[in-house]
Amino acid sequence: MDPRLIAHSGPLMGQTLSLTENEILIGREPSSHISLADLAVSRHHCRICRTGDSFRIVDLDSLNGTFVNGLPVKERTLSHGDQIKLGDTCFSFLLEDESQLPARGAVQWDEEETDLVGRTVELRREDALYLQPEKTIIKLPPNPRIIRNLNTLLALSHVIHSLQDSERLAHELLQSIFQVIPAEQGALLWCTNDSEDGFSLISSCGTKDSTATIAVSRTVVRRVQQGKTAILHNHILQEPALKDAQSLIVSQIRSLMAVPLLLYDKVVGLIYLVTRDPATRFDEDHLQLLAAIAGMAAVGLENARHFEALHFENRRLQDEINLQHNMVGESPRMQEVFQFIARAAPRDSTVLIRGESGTGKELVARAIHQNSPRRDKPFLAINCAALTESLLESELFGYEKGAFTNALTQKKGKLEVADGGTVFLDEVAELAPALEAKLLRVLQEREFDRVGGTRPIAVDVRIVAATNKNLEEALRQGTFRQDLYFRLNVVSLTMPPLRERPQDIPLLASYFIEKYSKKSGRRVTGLSPEVRALLVHYDWPGNVRELENAIEHAVVLGSSQLVLPEDLPEALLEKESATGVPLAKYHEIINETKKQTIIKAFESAGGSYTETAHLLGLHPNYLHRLIRNLDLKLVLKQKAGGTREGRQP
Repeated sequence: MDPRLIAHSGPLMGQTLSLTENEILIGREPSSHISLADLAVSRHHCRICRTGDSFRIVDLDSLNGTFVNGLPVKERTLSHGDQIKLGDTCFSFLLEDESQLPARGAVQWDEEETDLVGRTVELRREDALYLQPEKTIIKLPPNPRIIRNLNTLLALSHVIHSLQDSERLAHELLQSIFQVIPAEQGALLWCTNDSEDGFSLISSCGTKDSTATIAVSRTVVRRVQQGKTAILHNHILQEPALKDAQSLIVSQIRSLMAVPLLLYDKVVGLIYLVTRDPATRFDEDHLQLLAAIAGMAAVGLENARHFEALHFENRRLQDEINLQHNMVGESPRMQEVFQFIARAAPRDSTVLIRGESGTGKELVARAIHQNSPRRDKPFLAINCAALTESLLESELFGYEKGAFTNALTQKKGKLEVADGGTVFLDEVAELAPALEAKLLRVLQEREFDRVGGTRPIAVDVRIVAATNKNLEEALRQGTFRQDLYFRLNVVSLTMPPLRERPQDIPLLASYFIEKYSKKSGRRVTGLSPEVRALLVHYDWPGNVRELENAIEHAVVLGSSQLVLPEDLPEALLEKESATGVPLAKYHEIINETKKQTIIKAFESAGGSYTETAHLLGLHPNYLHRLIRNLDLKLVLKQKAGGTREGRQP
């Protein structure tokens, strides 16, 4: 097991970070185990804790949230391949040792850039023998060294085209180079704008210590980069331009070669080799061979890096596709929902989902379908309250040609189209009596007739129904069939309203901020502390749907990177914070004005709530919500002098 994080974006992009400690703190604070210079990351953002072979990530109440596979989390056990997003940084969490690569060393940059004036051999691409076969190779004498070099290039061409992991490819290239060139240390550097020196280390190795620090000359690297030429220098200690290169001097570097990786006449990286042995010297034949290897490797490395980027992006997009059916929440109530889905999904029983509007009943239905053996078959949803009886009958059961006016062709209904899959009936309590009877037949006999049809059609579908009404009360009132109720209520789940799981509200808000920030093209990183308090203490009569609308409103109309109180809909600001967090002065004045207006209208109406609503031009339900949010119930009761005129809120 090799636990590590690989940064795909952000200030540490391209780096691999080993998780060797039992507790890893990640944040903007420089003293963190993993420090991210990103203002979207909190000073102490999250922590990764290890217990045996298990790793858990814990969000430390960060402002902008910790995301795992696109979902905001408070605490989550990590699995191999999970994607972790903090601010602008995205990590892959890896446990398995996929590449079996040895530890690599580090690069130490020496001296300020100067000019090389000593004995330096330079080689331009057009002069590289092995890259101009039609001009030079056929004229070369067939000596053993040339044959060995050609065999090396042939073997490397197979390696380059068989590996899609850039780090492993770079490691294999260096190992092959060490077999034909007497280097003691080598490094493969890649051009990047994210590092101070303009290069990041892909791979390094040495004949003695693969983790030793490699001394790299800025002067040599800049000369290679700017001139697009390969450089060979055998008299390092005598070169005036390198006299201040302390690590080169301390390491007793005698010879070096640096060759550019050229792609479309642009330097995308370089191969850097050094040796300390006074008896060993690089020669021009070594330089020619290294230039040929670099010419072949540049395209292979670039393709490997593109493949990795596409693989990562594909994983991210796949996660986003799956998100539309996933639910956000880590509260005990939501854990019960997840456990219900895990138990109910593999079975084939009919499921009845209850709950207030906006609690996510359809998401549960989709999750049940996705985790069931029917996952590869259709999932079709239909709202029973959105269509008239005749249209709903046609949608569910289909119709035969000529069944009614304008029935010009035969049409299959949703039940028939979803054969083998799942049909979700939302607002099932709104079914007309005739449709209740036809649905009962489907549940009992697994067959139905199309409108105007005479032949029964067998169907294999799983029914998942949902309602926000009290079906038991509907049974007592005779507005819902008892036999259909028992057929639907085989396995039942009640979705918790949002006010009963307040700890999930910041997670949901973070998820919606991420969603609508991308959709609107405006960068919003998180919630201000005042907004977080307002959201947690609001009662959310519209549940998750209302929260989503509020966040979308704030993202679209806001102007800062954090969601501020003034960005929220006014309904949220009408309720005074139970935490004592002061509202903005403007909203304090607005709320006070609303209070006084309602009190005066109430007094003018003689204590009648219905008349008060009429005087204010408001719907009575909205007036009662205002009274509740503005905490006016007791005040108005006192104003009414204890009378019971009108409906009490």
